[in-house]
Amino acid sequence: MPGVYRVDLLTRQVSAPDVDCSYGEPTEMLPPRNSEGLMDEMGESSGAYIIRIPFGPKDKYIPKELLWPYVPEFVDGALSHIIQMSKVLGDQIGNGHPVWPVAIHGHYADAGDSAALLSGALNVPMLFTGHSLGRDKLEQLLRQGRLSRDEINSTYKIMRRIEAEELSLDASEIVITSTRQEIEEQWRLYDGFDPILERKLRARIKRNVSCYGRSMPRMVVIPPGMEFNHIVPHEGDMDAETEVNEDGKSPDPPIWSEIMRFFSNPRKPMILALARPDPKKNLTTLVKSFGECRPLRELSNLMLIMGNRDNIDEMSSTNSSVLLSILKLIDKYDLYGQVAYPKHHRQSDVPDIYRLAAKTKGVFINPAFIEPFGLTLIEAAAHGLPIVATKNGGPVDIHRVLDNGLLVDPHDQQSIADALLKLVADKHLWAKCRANGLKNIHLFSWPEHCKTYLSKIAGCKPRQPRWLRNDDDENSESDSPSDSLRDIQDISLNLKFSLDGDKNESQENVDESLNPEDCKSKLENAVLSWSKGVLKSAQKSGTTDKGEQNSAASKFPALRRRKHIFVIAVDSETSTDLSESVRKIFEAVEKERTEGSIGFILATSFNVRELRSFLSTESLNPTDFDAFICNSGGDLYYSSLHSDDNSFVVDLYYHSQIEYRWGGEGLRKTLVRWASSITDKKGEKEDHLVVEDEKTSTDYCYSFKVRKPGVVPPVREIRKIMRIQALRCHVIYCQNGSKINVIPVLASRSQALRYLYLRWGMDLSKVVVFVGESGDTDYEGLLGGIHKSVVLKGVCSSANNQLHANRSYPLTDVIALDSPNIVRTTEVCSSADLRGSLDELGVLKG
Repeated sequence: MPGVYRVDLLTRQVSAPDVDCSYGEPTEMLPPRNSEGLMDEMGESSGAYIIRIPFGPKDKYIPKELLWPYVPEFVDGALSHIIQMSKVLGDQIGNGHPVWPVAIHGHYADAGDSAALLSGALNVPMLFTGHSLGRDKLEQLLRQGRLSRDEINSTYKIMRRIEAEELSLDASEIVITSTRQEIEEQWRLYDGFDPILERKLRARIKRNVSCYGRSMPRMVVIPPGMEFNHIVPHEGDMDAETEVNEDGKSPDPPIWSEIMRFFSNPRKPMILALARPDPKKNLTTLVKSFGECRPLRELSNLMLIMGNRDNIDEMSSTNSSVLLSILKLIDKYDLYGQVAYPKHHRQSDVPDIYRLAAKTKGVFINPAFIEPFGLTLIEAAAHGLPIVATKNGGPVDIHRVLDNGLLVDPHDQQSIADALLKLVADKHLWAKCRANGLKNIHLFSWPEHCKTYLSKIAGCKPRQPRWLRNDDDENSESDSPSDSLRDIQDISLNLKFSLDGDKNESQENVDESLNPEDCKSKLENAVLSWSKGVLKSAQKSGTTDKGEQNSAASKFPALRRRKHIFVIAVDSETSTDLSESVRKIFEAVEKERTEGSIGFILATSFNVRELRSFLSTESLNPTDFDAFICNSGGDLYYSSLHSDDNSFVVDLYYHSQIEYRWGGEGLRKTLVRWASSITDKKGEKEDHLVVEDEKTSTDYCYSFKVRKPGVVPPVREIRKIMRIQALRCHVIYCQNGSKINVIPVLASRSQALRYLYLRWGMDLSKVVVFVGESGDTDYEGLLGGIHKSVVLKGVCSSANNQLHANRSYPLTDVIALDSPNIVRTTEVCSSADLRGSLDELGVLKG
């Protein structure tokens, strides 16, 4: 399409002996459809590409149900590719500035989960297409009654899939469906989507009225496209003279004779059904309709193309049962010579089958109980066949566009017979439906699909990391990072407004000449100016060795200079336990720590005031760490060497990165109402079990104290309540269930690490994350990805039952405990044992 410079299709790289070798190719360019003359207009890296990202077990194909533990690894690999490509395109067409993706589109649940994390990390719009949905599949499997809910979850990992689809709703700006039925009947099953509420919110947005923090993805129906260039509708009929070749043989396709041998009068109009013998396809009702309607039998033949078979006994029990029922019905109604049911056909025969039906002035029918889309209806219309189709599902949308047939109730046998008879008997109606189909079929072409698709993307508000925009505007190199940092500290000493994270802290020391909004603005500008200066300083300096660490080149952020980054994300039950883990990790790498080759990040549920208290109580220096991920990922701070009074510098760019769909005050009020509803009724006294913790809450983290952790509903319940009300957030139970942190939906400790990679180039493959045996409810995110993980055995072991017992899916579904990137220490490990674990990961070698 004109205006689209490049499209990357990201998927899994598989180098296994049982799949084609092309699946192991890391990059494959897809040649343009009209390559002549177009290649000259294309740029060096433009075009469409399949990019295969290695993740999961090497040299092994695994089913999609077993891929969940490796999704974070795919996200990290995809992120690396996107960043690399943005730089390449920036050099080629962006005047040296990175070229960011316009949108990320996830297909199916696992890719939706990946796209949500990528969208949050890159701060770009996300689109999602579910194709088939987990809740719908779960309902179908339960109705079949063959498997219990637990067996279904064990086989299909269905609850993890459903949560991925819920997250996709949380993160997507647009959800693309093939039909309206998919929206009304399938997506409505999800907590995060309500068709009525969506319409109300859309109306409020149009009227520029507040939605109180609520948001809903826009559902858009865009049917899949088809290629029609090769299709030539048949203009003749069975009465026309049949052409012959020079050798006297008919040029008709072989499949025609294979079908016509079934009919005593092959010139009659053929009613064509093309479907596998599945109960849902409702073919037995079609045969009954045909068999019991004498006028229809006299006027037409019935052609059933039901897949391929060699022996009915070798078919699945379900399919063989349907086929045997059909054969019995043919015998019952004595339909020999009027019904065709060939055993074999090739995919390449399908166009000829449509042509044969059209040549006889026949009709195509899809009598399925529910048809999600109905691609065969479009194919039939393109070959000039009128249609009769079920009124349940996608055919309604197709008929609305094509107006080339009749819709029927698939349960009404008489209705099916009447519709078929009407089209077969009324030649004027048949011709009108054929003409309408051929006239409107272009609306289902790929160019039409792409035009609609691109127009929807154009309607999304452009997003990209804020520092990219600000860096573009900054040309001056006179500002020193340290000067800007001093500006921050001068202002922050007067205004303790967000560096302390305390909304209620005394304002006695605030300079009265500055009003809070001016202070906030000056502080933010100072941070942004400092950040730009730091980045330029780092870009100029490149890598530094030990002797340069006190030079201007080695100024903040130190993250860029480290050979490895150790992230301490141990969710200990007490501060003493956490400090013990910290000291043990420090001791294990004391030599490298002193040299400066290893940096440290503390990732915790603490807010910055709690963090400062912890460091002070445990005699730890803030400068022992390069960065602090606080409030479970709601805030990001860096340590500062320049001030004894304020050792923490907030990253405001991080806030702009995570604020997407943050419900703000509307979310907070809803959470407070929820908290007040959680009570412990004993006699006449009613105790509130969850109360808002205003002192520790910040702009991007609402905190609540939990007085009786064992009585409070599991995390999935509050997440469900918020989603039902169209409030998008990430709810985390932390500190062994005594605290609840609610942060933006795409924020987390693991996402903060990806932000540091984007912002400062922190190589994720050089990161080691230390965790306990369990932890807060965001624990699983810390164990996946391309980074290494060390599980401290015996640490946080009791939190497992407290926080994770009521999960909607077990941790084993999403954590690859056999991954070579994860090691477990001994029960009571010394610093020497810990160093041995790091050696096992290959971290300290070389």
